[in-house]
Amino acid sequence: MSKNEELENIMFDLPKNQSNVIKVIGVGGGGSNAINHMFQAGINGVDFVVCNTDAQALQNSPVPNKIQLGVSTTEGLGAGANPEVGEQAAVESMEDIKRLLDNNTKMLFITAGMGGGTGTGAAPIIA
Repeated sequence: MSKNEELENIMFDLPKNQSNVIKVIGVGGGGSNAINHMFQAGINGVDFVVCNTDAQALQNSPVPNKIQLGVSTTEGLGAGANPEVGEQAAVESMEDIKRLLDNNTKMLFITAGMGGGTGTGAAPIIA
């Protein structure tokens, strides 16, 4: 048996149908664009999540894991480049964020663009 065949026959007792231990979250428009790009590039071994106050941007994202931040605060219309609105939206959605991260998460990367409302205001709250 060749070394390649031996490697193919090794069985690992890894849990199946569980989320990955590494999660990468994009917050706001800039962060979500970065996550969309990574997801479409086919990067494996991580769970991708997009979080945004803009409901239309979330709907257009190919990433299956999504959290709409601040449903009551922004009504799905974005944070209007106001970081305080982004912060309030993240606080409002904290239970959804915790529920997502409680599922087997060991490492978390957060990506966000600074200068807008959602990424600037919500990313520090999520962190």
